[in-house]
Amino acid sequence: MEEQNILELKHISKQYTGVKALDDVSISFRRGEVHALMGENGAGKSTLIKTLSGAIRPDEGEIVFEGVSHAHMDPHQSMELGIHVIYQEFNMMPELSVAENIFMGQRIGSGKLFNKAITEERAQKILDSMHAKINAKETVKNLSVANMQLVEIAKALTRDVKVLVMDEPTAPLTDAEVETLFEIVDMLKKKGVTIIYISHRIAEVFQISDRVSVLRDGKFIKTVPTSQVDRDELIRLMVGREVSDTYPKRDFTPGDVVLELQDVSGNGVEHISFAVRSGEILGLSGLVGAGRTETMRMVFGADPMDSGIILLNGQSIHPTHPSDAVKLGIGLIPEDRKQQGLLLNLPIFTNISMATMGDISHFTVLNSRKEKEKVNHLVDTVTVKTPSIAQLVRNLSGGNQQKVVLAKWLAANCKVLIFDEPTRGIDVGARHEIYKLMNELCRQGIAIVMISSDMEEILGMSDRILVLCEGRQAGILEREEFSQETILSLASGQ
Repeated sequence: MEEQNILELKHISKQYTGVKALDDVSISFRRGEVHALMGENGAGKSTLIKTLSGAIRPDEGEIVFEGVSHAHMDPHQSMELGIHVIYQEFNMMPELSVAENIFMGQRIGSGKLFNKAITEERAQKILDSMHAKINAKETVKNLSVANMQLVEIAKALTRDVKVLVMDEPTAPLTDAEVETLFEIVDMLKKKGVTIIYISHRIAEVFQISDRVSVLRDGKFIKTVPTSQVDRDELIRLMVGREVSDTYPKRDFTPGDVVLELQDVSGNGVEHISFAVRSGEILGLSGLVGAGRTETMRMVFGADPMDSGIILLNGQSIHPTHPSDAVKLGIGLIPEDRKQQGLLLNLPIFTNISMATMGDISHFTVLNSRKEKEKVNHLVDTVTVKTPSIAQLVRNLSGGNQQKVVLAKWLAANCKVLIFDEPTRGIDVGARHEIYKLMNELCRQGIAIVMISSDMEEILGMSDRILVLCEGRQAGILEREEFSQETILSLASGQ
């Protein structure tokens, strides 16, 4: 089989301050295969792909590319060889156009001057070939998260790529966009491109990959043909234990209506009406641009409402700022937790207590003892894995960062929690913990609105599902009406 290998990692190790991020890892990748790389957050996946891209140098081992051994890569060398990485964190210039970002660093057309027209024309052709509804002239900062991801993929397609690493490429995408992405992956595979595919979505790994390799705690565990492993075995390999009941069942009945919207319009949506009860999870489903996040940002006071009524416990409310919503007991766990939900360069205790400074202060003096007591209790409650609440949030895994955002709103005693893509970029073990926490919050009487593009998640966690289509309400489904086909039909306007 070795003659099929385009890339081999041999005995790669990398250590940071006493912790082995990679410990004697050896994996081979074949030409023209889709090779899934699986593992919980902290398993070593990011360190491994940064080794390939030249972002870091391994302490030991070698990288063999097309039969040539390298002790390490540098970014320019890696790109010249044809190795390209699409990171989960976008690498773009938000003030420039889509076309300019796609061809960043490349000369287009003849001559030394930048040719705007040719650049935009070529970028648009690439976007159209991906079936991406994006204008190449648009400024990147105006794009949705999903469309930013598609621009990152388009950037890779402009180069002579031999190995393409995709880190959580479908995390911000809807099912329809995922299918488009899979078509692109299949096209590249047929051209002999090797795809190293990192994803926490197990179902799509089975759908798209030829082989799967598992890392755990920095160690290589196993490589198997995807067709020869099932979901339970794959999870066991990743977490080192059995994880059953991915979507925990609720054995209690929801209570009275807590939050109700009556004919709400504004922020790109029209005539939205629904109610969510205490102890209930209302799922919001729809394609990107359907208005899910836009609707709930109005409830949270982040964007203005043009008309309609919002009721909280039967009383009309008019939040015009997030601080109004917080005082009313409404919390938002945003889709982009790093940009909108956390202060990454501050410690855990500051992030958790920031929404309730008034409760732990006397006049303008912060009661540090009271703050730390409260934060320690919440860290234990939501099971944040950290050696200390003084740990900087940026050093936490995605799952633990999400728990910190959740703890912040629990500190504020919220009675309504809006989860926008609650498990985006979170590994299977941490997902299960987030789901259990959501279940426990429901048991305590909290009303949850969950926006999700993950079809399994929306079906598995919701008590009812509201489907939006192009800014309008397409239908509300009771549990007995749940099906993927019904949701997709409503979401696409059929």
